[in-house]
Amino acid sequence: MPPVAAIDQQTVRMNAGTGPTLAAPVNVAERVGAVDWDRVSGALDERGSATIARLLATAECEALSGLYASEEHFRSRIVMARHGFGRGEYKYFSYPLPEIVASLRTSIYPQLAPIANHWNAAMGIDVRYPQTHEEFIARCHAAGQVRPTPLLLQYGAGDYNCLHQDLYGEHVFPLQLAILLSEPGRDFSGGEFVLTEQRPRMQSRAEVVPLRQGDAVIFAVHHRPVRGTRGVYRVNLRHGVSRLRSGRRHTLGIIFHDAV
Repeated sequence: MPPVAAIDQQTVRMNAGTGPTLAAPVNVAERVGAVDWDRVSGALDERGSATIARLLATAECEALSGLYASEEHFRSRIVMARHGFGRGEYKYFSYPLPEIVASLRTSIYPQLAPIANHWNAAMGIDVRYPQTHEEFIARCHAAGQVRPTPLLLQYGAGDYNCLHQDLYGEHVFPLQLAILLSEPGRDFSGGEFVLTEQRPRMQSRAEVVPLRQGDAVIFAVHHRPVRGTRGVYRVNLRHGVSRLRSGRRHTLGIIFHDAV
């Protein structure tokens, strides 16, 4: 995917007294549509993760990072150390989501639903996912999962995120993504995105996924199918962030299921 051109000046709007809000630029859905989803699907099948370069432009990343200082866009703030999750903190967005976050969620989901259905079929799981995110979120809400899960994460020097899985209720979409909003080497050092696979009767495998500002990584929430000599088996995945050595790091997380 080629680098994103300069965004429309109306992408970021400043509202007097309320701080920055983000409108979704017209080309967000176009960018998503221009991604080589066959490549993404192949990478997910091969290793449980795939990257998309420059999904967000620099100005969009900085505007999203700037939202963290406000309270109006969020429903809750989590300090990781209080819960044994690591060090650092994050905030869950409230509904209505900022337009660019909502647009990313609704435009990427239809690209991932066929992959999710293929995975479930391979693993012998009966659940199938509808074509649109609106239909899937209605399923979540009918089951009492009504709290939005997209989030902004903030790390400072010495902070890290323990390996974990984002499972918030009965209905779980098996793929999610994170977009790095800060630039490694300029804004922070350390703080690598890490995935681990726990393979049956084998030692776990770790992978560090290199990202630059605006890059997205799509990865398995819980498990994925892997073909072995005796057929398909499930591999359990967890993700986290290694210790920041210096600076500050912001990330946008897009989770497609809502929480109880």
